[in-house]
Amino acid sequence: MSIEPPQLLLSIQAQALIKSLSELQSEKFSGSVAEKKTQIFGKKGLFTQVSQLISEVNPTEKRLFGQWLNQIKTALELKLVTLSRQSTTQTSQDEEWIDWTMPGILPKTGHLHPVTHAIESITRIFEKIGFTRSRYPEVDWDWYAFEGLNMPANHPARDEWETFFVQTPPSSTKGKVVLTPHTSNGQVREMERLKSQPPIRMINIARCYRRQQDATHTQMFHQFEGLVVDKGINIQHLKGTLDYFAENFYGPGTKSRIRPFHFQFTEPSFEVDFSCHVCGGTGLIKDLEDPTGKRKCRFCKSGWHEVGGAGMVHPNVLKAGGIDPEKYTGFAFGWGVERTYTLKPGLQIDDIRLFYSGESSFLTQF
Repeated sequence: MSIEPPQLLLSIQAQALIKSLSELQSEKFSGSVAEKKTQIFGKKGLFTQVSQLISEVNPTEKRLFGQWLNQIKTALELKLVTLSRQSTTQTSQDEEWIDWTMPGILPKTGHLHPVTHAIESITRIFEKIGFTRSRYPEVDWDWYAFEGLNMPANHPARDEWETFFVQTPPSSTKGKVVLTPHTSNGQVREMERLKSQPPIRMINIARCYRRQQDATHTQMFHQFEGLVVDKGINIQHLKGTLDYFAENFYGPGTKSRIRPFHFQFTEPSFEVDFSCHVCGGTGLIKDLEDPTGKRKCRFCKSGWHEVGGAGMVHPNVLKAGGIDPEKYTGFAFGWGVERTYTLKPGLQIDDIRLFYSGESSFLTQF
């Protein structure tokens, strides 16, 4: 040191501190830098102990003692920093080589539920031809779910809807409260919203509830409902809309087919089928075992898939919405979102309950 240490520095602690600096300055030092730092500057370290000796120093030597203490502290800290950097560099060289230009491993992120994706896709398709997306209550009055749709109390047509009734006081004018079994409850509500003034071009997508649970039904499911009311609307407009949706949702070449049926709120009524994307609507595919022959398509078995119902809006439904059926006509259609989605090419999902199982191994496939 450039300053001669006071006589007190001949103490054991001071000598140990000087020795530590000599060890660090030696080229042969190979110990742990972190441990050495704690040994010197820790709460009970050598430097701390020597600093506390200042109270025993002769007043005439305290200034000299303080200068020496600062010098040795600076020398120790500088050497520890140098050794620490050398140690880090050596460790990095010993580790396995890493290519820092490689892309990092991204954390897992979620995505839209397949049903949500289907709803967005259906919405975009119908918005392109002027339909407005609406949504009406999932818990509604009997009037909107049944009576306003030409199904008075105790009518046998109600039986097929497997309805959940809510235990709450009924309305004197609108009847009991139900969990809507179909999105058709939005038909009369949409007419009321527009104050019974067509034109109406609505697509209503919402949750529905029925007392059914099996591979093709769930007690809660999603449905979309289309409603068009205006002057001069006929079956050709309905068929053209169905063909448009089939081609845009399932792909070019997909066709729709309507078959006579009965729904209480449409007249005439139809069942709607879409052509199978596997066999192209023929019902037959090439037999891999016999290239010259064909076998029945296992996916559709007939060339067509049944998807839901449609028809011309019944005059009584128009009247319930305050619209004159002598001036206006309309058509409606609706079916399950899950059912529609499972028929997309390449999916072949045989149990729609999987959508609500919470199985990540299933949902991450989409």
